[in-house]
Amino acid sequence: MNAQEGSRRQWIKRVAIGTGVATLGIAALAVADADREDTGQSLFVRRLGDTGPLLVFLPGIGATTRYWELVVAPLADRYTLLLIDLLGFGRSPKPWTTYSVDRHVAELERVIAPLASLQPVTLVGHSLGARLAVSYAARHPSHVRGLVLVSMPYFAGGENAKRFLGRGDNGWVRTHLVPLALWCLLGRRLLGWAAPMMARDVPREVAEDLNQMTWRSSTSTLWEVIYRYDLQGDLQRLSRDLPVTFLHGDQDQSAPLSRVQEIARHRPSTSLFVREGAAHDLPLKERQWIREQISGEVQLELHVAPPPTAPPLRPTPPQSADALDTAR
Repeated sequence: MNAQEGSRRQWIKRVAIGTGVATLGIAALAVADADREDTGQSLFVRRLGDTGPLLVFLPGIGATTRYWELVVAPLADRYTLLLIDLLGFGRSPKPWTTYSVDRHVAELERVIAPLASLQPVTLVGHSLGARLAVSYAARHPSHVRGLVLVSMPYFAGGENAKRFLGRGDNGWVRTHLVPLALWCLLGRRLLGWAAPMMARDVPREVAEDLNQMTWRSSTSTLWEVIYRYDLQGDLQRLSRDLPVTFLHGDQDQSAPLSRVQEIARHRPSTSLFVREGAAHDLPLKERQWIREQISGEVQLELHVAPPPTAPPLRPTPPQSADALDTAR
């Protein structure tokens, strides 16, 4: 064997050893990146205010109670606000499990049902949280007085979802399980500390909380709630009298506006308000507008005039906003 051949074999051996060590390391991180047991611990809840109707807020994937608190805390002087971390996110348990729609709704029921037995609640969801709000209301209609669905991603099927979300710079990663799992795992474990510095366009609290999930909870939730679950059945099971308000940005690249417009055109008791120039982070970028729309929806649900200090019943959108409102 000549020296060149020996050197090549040594290089191959080192690469193989390095690959094996890296694989074992990633596997160890993957196993450690979740609670070892499904302990049955309840979801983390933060309560703001203690007067007025009860509003329950569900965040999108990767977000936590702190996301909604930044937006709706000023409403705590007239409503009771209940902010929830979804299973697998924030300070809620992160078991090694399948994060299906049924499992998410069952965990939400443990928190919401005791409160709804006293008075029905208004469910407010952003993004994936909006989808889970619909699924919850379809299964537990007596618990819910109304829905406010912000930037809800609806695709009429998993393949449509993959085609839509597969666009853009990170589209391939978002629609393929293994790359997304590695991205979540390594990003959380190795670069999590840098998230607030890298995501300068969002509040620090939101950037920090992107690390409060596991690769299992993030990928399983995305696949089970978005790609493998058609929300159409739950939308059809909603009571026709249930007030539903959609709030959407016309520049949303994660949730197609056209699909939501189609729902609003054909479903009674439904309103759609579109904010021109707004994207998927609508709650963070249009906080006052979001608060006004939520307050107006709650007042309609209660069939009473808003208090003098509250925003108008139905704030008139700016000239640049397009509002589609079907008769209630």
